[in-house]
Amino acid sequence: MIPGPYLVYLGAVTDPLAAKTARGIAFWRPGLAIAEVAEPGCPVTVGLPRMSLAEAVAAGARTSVLGYANAGGVMDAGTVAFCLEALRAGLHVASGLHARLAGNPAIRAAAETAGLSLFDVREPPASLPLGTGRRRAGNRLLTVGTDCAVGKMYSTLAIERELRRRGVAADFRATGQTGILIAGSGVPIDAVIADFIAGAAEWLSPERHDGGWDLIEGQGSLFHPSYAGVSLGLLHGAQARALVLCHEAGRETIRHAGDYPVPALAECLARNLEAARLTSPDVIAVGVAVNTSALPAQEAQAYCRRVEDELGLPCQDPVAMGVDRIVDRLLACCAA
Repeated sequence: MIPGPYLVYLGAVTDPLAAKTARGIAFWRPGLAIAEVAEPGCPVTVGLPRMSLAEAVAAGARTSVLGYANAGGVMDAGTVAFCLEALRAGLHVASGLHARLAGNPAIRAAAETAGLSLFDVREPPASLPLGTGRRRAGNRLLTVGTDCAVGKMYSTLAIERELRRRGVAADFRATGQTGILIAGSGVPIDAVIADFIAGAAEWLSPERHDGGWDLIEGQGSLFHPSYAGVSLGLLHGAQARALVLCHEAGRETIRHAGDYPVPALAECLARNLEAARLTSPDVIAVGVAVNTSALPAQEAQAYCRRVEDELGLPCQDPVAMGVDRIVDRLLACCAA
């Protein structure tokens, strides 16, 4: 278990989406992250008090979490320097980047000298099984997306919260670094060898007989030229009864692949359902979760109504509107 409270490090990011790890922890685990720190000139904030390392330590922080994500999960020189400073200040360091903290000799030596721990969240469990596709008992929902970073984790967590509010057993199954830091467990699915992605999803959501739900955090998109393989493996391994499509209103091109347009919602949903049917022939879509943060409130409501008219599914912004109607559809269509 990673010791809390956390100081989240934003680096030098200029795109708010790049700070999704810090933002997710601050939103879903208020009180666990007590402060943020960033390089000079960083314009992004996740709404936490901005402190120096010394101030954060004095406030009780025990671990510094690298709170940003980037293409390829690389660790730049500024981040390495910050990790060394954090260790000298007496903080453990946690990271969800592909580049391992323990793989950097200077960081590893500094941690050993200080008697502190390094937590590489993107290290998958050993000996994950191959996927089998065998039918297994239980209720499973998977979030899928038109692109990466469109709110699949937020939507999955919001559905978990709403189901639990209604007294329905539900468990968030994290597949990304931010989700794992929030949940305290999971599988970093994009760090799993390709042959084992479906098996990792099966391992993460085994047979279940209590009538509750495993809510599996989706990753990437079938329409993303870099990440579609991860998305497909999750679709096959999740063996979901229900899918929720996630989208960001106003996004026109695929993130980190600007030559590719974001697909139409109907096309994206149809493609995901088709792929999911390989291992779950009766899978259905139960809703659309849209990040409408770029739209005024009235326009966001109108946008969701248009999506509902087009797809015949409830459409809500999980942050601004909740997910009650999506959960209504889920429970009505997937009653045991």
